[in-house]
Amino acid sequence: MRITPKFFIGLGLLVVIGYFLADLVFNDHQYALRLRKDRQEKNDAFRRVDGSPLSQEQRDTFDSLRYFAPNKAWRLEAQLETFPRRDTVQMALTDGKADAYLRWGRAKFILDKQEYQLTLFLKADGQDSTLFVPFTDKTNGFTTYGGGRYLDAALPAADATELVLDFNEAYNPYCAYNDSYACPVPPTDNRLLVAIEAGEKEFHSHDGHAAE
Repeated sequence: MRITPKFFIGLGLLVVIGYFLADLVFNDHQYALRLRKDRQEKNDAFRRVDGSPLSQEQRDTFDSLRYFAPNKAWRLEAQLETFPRRDTVQMALTDGKADAYLRWGRAKFILDKQEYQLTLFLKADGQDSTLFVPFTDKTNGFTTYGGGRYLDAALPAADATELVLDFNEAYNPYCAYNDSYACPVPPTDNRLLVAIEAGEKEFHSHDGHAAE
């Protein structure tokens, strides 16, 4: 059989495609493993006395937090808009008080061909090194905590035009576990009219469901 240059070209393309697909599968697997590791570490932290939002009675029966299965499709590249003037706003807390935050910017993203946006906040006291993204969505009160959930995002570079919003890392406020805490209430402009089926689910201290 006579081997032509086209054969080698085709073979090379198959090898390149194979490497690409293998790398894609491997990266997704590594991503899921990292998320599960982080979730297990959080479970371990909740079992300890120091720093856990759970009462002693809750810790005695605590098994694990509950999550949606890791899904990289919920790790979104959002269009970033930074506000040239960052106003200080008083974000309401669940105890009727308020905390001061800077309205730092806005992230816009697409889900099911619809555009959504979230306002990004930064603690006004300058103590936080990450952006704070409190939000509500259509899963609240059903599969997730009724008061909404939170996201953290790394502060982007000054010239950045995109920001990663990883909803797999959405987490509950401490109020979801213990009524003695005062937690920021997601503002009206961060109420998403879509179900975010990713991240932490509603907490049930009385059941034994394991985290996914």
